[in-house]
Amino acid sequence: MIMTRNLLSILIVIVAGYLLGSISTGVVLSRLFAKTDIRSQGSGNAGTTNMLRVLGRKMALLTFIGDMLKGIIAVFIGKWLIGGELGGLLGVVGAVLGHYYPLYFGFKGGKGIATSFGSLLFVFPVQALLAFAVFLILVAVTHYVSVGSIAAAITLPLLIVITRFQEPTLWIITVCIGASVVWRHRANIKRLMNHTENKLDFSTLKGKKK
Repeated sequence: MIMTRNLLSILIVIVAGYLLGSISTGVVLSRLFAKTDIRSQGSGNAGTTNMLRVLGRKMALLTFIGDMLKGIIAVFIGKWLIGGELGGLLGVVGAVLGHYYPLYFGFKGGKGIATSFGSLLFVFPVQALLAFAVFLILVAVTHYVSVGSIAAAITLPLLIVITRFQEPTLWIITVCIGASVVWRHRANIKRLMNHTENKLDFSTLKGKKK
């Protein structure tokens, strides 16, 4: 009975996280305010960077906040129903899967950076902030958002392995999340290798693009 109850809680957390993650903020905002689907514009991605390039910094910021928020809510559901870091991580798993493959939008979603970072920040705050610092430094130096994103997706699981090595369940799940984020960037990796990846125009962050 106890095992059945635990399995049911795990299922509820993952499903709830998935349904939350399926709320594609970029798609919702682009449809509401630009009468278009962001996935048909620019890089075709539903995330913050493409929103910045196509619709400007305000829409990008709202997308980033929305994508983070759904992951954070999923974490708190996991901690409430299961408890501890494991419960939070299971919420992350559901939210990230929903972001990748949104139920409400034809299973075509984003790359999971904002959602995974926002949610993991409330599970492993110190490690997540260090990974975010790596992201900021590399984007500032290279002007490639994808480089910062991939590096952060590798750095965070590595930090969890180092600091929580005695808890394999935690770091194995985190490594899987990080690996999935890197996999979602495979097209970016190919473009980086071919020197065709788009650089971030910092003027879009300074308000030159409304």
